Amino acid sequence: MTAKKTLILGASENPDRYSYRALNSLVRQEHPVVAVGLREGRVAGVDILRAPAPFTDIDTVTLYLNPKNQEPYYDYILSLRPKRVVFNPGTENPALMSILRENGIVPEVACTLVLLATGQY
Repeated sequence: MTAKKTLILGASENPDRYSYRALNSLVRQEHPVVAVGLREGRVAGVDILRAPAPFTDIDTVTLYLNPKNQEPYYDYILSLRPKRVVFNPGTENPALMSILRENGIVPEVACTLVLLATGQY
């Protein structure tokens, strides 16, 4: 397995949130993880930042924000030049998917937890 540096956009310290579960699963499978959320916090040794940071070498952005809340992050996501953006259930956004394709970034409608559990991440 190749480690894929991943940005969780919409990260949360709430154990009931899928972003929390995904962050833990990514760390367990030894993928480097960075996280941006509504509140600062820490999960599985990963700091959750409130403000987008200029991370480098991002392979995957996995979204846990509804389409309306994604809009302020469009330019940020593009600036990271990820290989792909995973649209988890409830985050599907045709407008952003189109922008990503135009910029050579693969939009993937999938569940990060399922991808990790089935070895397809």
